[in-house]
Amino acid sequence: MVSLLVFQQRLYGVFMKRIRLRFAGFEVEFVDRERALKQVFEWGEKGTWHPVVVFGPEGCGKTAWLRQSVEILKGLGYEVFYIHPLDRIVYAELSMQSVKEIFLSFVQKAFAEEAPTRIAWALFDFVRDVLRVRRSRVAVLADDIFHVIGVKNSAIYVKGILNMIEHPIYDYEKIVAIIATSEGVSRWVIGRHRWADIMPMWNMSRKGFEELYEQIQKKVSCNISSFEDVWRLAGGNPEIFAQLCQANCNVDVVIERLIKMKQLTREFIKRWEYYLNEAVDNPDSLWEKDVPNELRRALIRRNLIVYDMYDRNPIFWVDDPPLEMGSELGVGRYVAWQTPLHRE
Repeated sequence: MVSLLVFQQRLYGVFMKRIRLRFAGFEVEFVDRERALKQVFEWGEKGTWHPVVVFGPEGCGKTAWLRQSVEILKGLGYEVFYIHPLDRIVYAELSMQSVKEIFLSFVQKAFAEEAPTRIAWALFDFVRDVLRVRRSRVAVLADDIFHVIGVKNSAIYVKGILNMIEHPIYDYEKIVAIIATSEGVSRWVIGRHRWADIMPMWNMSRKGFEELYEQIQKKVSCNISSFEDVWRLAGGNPEIFAQLCQANCNVDVVIERLIKMKQLTREFIKRWEYYLNEAVDNPDSLWEKDVPNELRRALIRRNLIVYDMYDRNPIFWVDDPPLEMGSELGVGRYVAWQTPLHRE
């Protein structure tokens, strides 16, 4: 396993640039996720033997991490496909210009015809086109793909990638396959089979989140003046932070939008009031046997909680795991609110 020092030397001194991202209407530099980038580097060194399915809270930074991972894998000599059909973003970092042109032309036509699903399924054919030309290193990075193809098809898609790794039509040097999802339900659908390594990613670390805060605090007019206030509300979630910035840090506005988006009707709240009151103070109360499965499924489906949290051993996680218990942020041992505002 590559040491952190060696990784940092190659990361900063040899082949990888820090990407620029749009955040709350401004441009910022990618920060944090040092361990997660090191994991991508190590996967790139040996390939992934199974698809790696990364799940985590909505807006925790999975997309930014994947886009930064493109730079790492390019530097390791990979032919890289990155697709995020939901956001209509596709990268093809390919040395084979003919395949790249055909792929991007296909993507353009699919978007024009409002058929992003075609891109997801056609990816298998284009990987084969690359390997037909020559034995290569190929990386497939699929972002929020299950929103496009549907959760019911998520296991089939993962199985297709596994077959590409285990039973290739054309020989390859190495393959890296990473799929990121915020769909809580898809984790359970895929987890019924042994077709993927399913790994959680949590919100940004306090240190990394503070770096992001410092980049934009002078650019945004906001009545939340301290980092402590932002940390307490967002819990390291960049998307919640962006929403706070866009709402001039009016917390009530952001909460009201979450209520509408998550379909938290008065009927829903009233029906489950007893259990929800318990879970606000202690999310692990949702782990108890007497909590109806219907409520658990509803909270998971709405991406309000992460249920059945992994052991905090870093080996199971992409990047660093959250603390074992963080009552201030709504994180329990077995169940966690995706952000403090989700708990609000």
